[in-house]
Amino acid sequence: MTGDLRLIIFDVDGTLTDSQGHILAAMGQAFDAVGLALPPREVILSIVGLSLPEAMTRLVPAANADQHEGLVEGYKNAYKDLRLRGGEAAASPLYPGVAEGLARLGAREDVLLGIATGKSRRGLDAFLETHGFGDLFVTCQVADFHPSKPHPSMIETALADCGLAPDAAVMVGDTSFDMEMARAARVRPVGVAWGYHGTEALRGAGAEVVVDDFPGLMNELEKATETAQ
Repeated sequence: MTGDLRLIIFDVDGTLTDSQGHILAAMGQAFDAVGLALPPREVILSIVGLSLPEAMTRLVPAANADQHEGLVEGYKNAYKDLRLRGGEAAASPLYPGVAEGLARLGAREDVLLGIATGKSRRGLDAFLETHGFGDLFVTCQVADFHPSKPHPSMIETALADCGLAPDAAVMVGDTSFDMEMARAARVRPVGVAWGYHGTEALRGAGAEVVVDDFPGLMNELEKATETAQ
């Protein structure tokens, strides 16, 4: 990484927040609504991070277009309902160390923070508002306006927003899609082991390093920025 400013781009689900409970519940309701069998838990979690249309296509490739559309809309409605009934904090509890770590990074003048997520704009806004993160992130890229991960569009747009080159950025995520997206955009891929794909999948997708907890991630990021100075 070179230059005076470093951009750290975070995935959300499985990286900053453990939203699997609501994801699985919403998937269950969506599949029930169209009369299809719900895939196993590990299969559902394997597609977290993709845009909903891409995720549903991968989950049930034999389904027709109407069924895929029904699954997408059913999931959106179910997740929104679960969030409204239980509160966003219940839908997206933060992993240990996230709030403190982001606050520490956000206080640095030489670091910019961004987001690249498969969430919708509505879903991300609710997450940011609930946790008081609205002012931390200078660029937020969501599934509404980009091709699904691992296409590099989200990262490329984030870089353009900040006026930075790829070698001034890091992508932090928990899935192989995040690592592949980072590689495609030519930024450094950093994996987190506490999410939905695991260390082996992350390394197989090109992660330069995989960390075990958020304090470990902070050490890695701070080491990277110090090295670049």
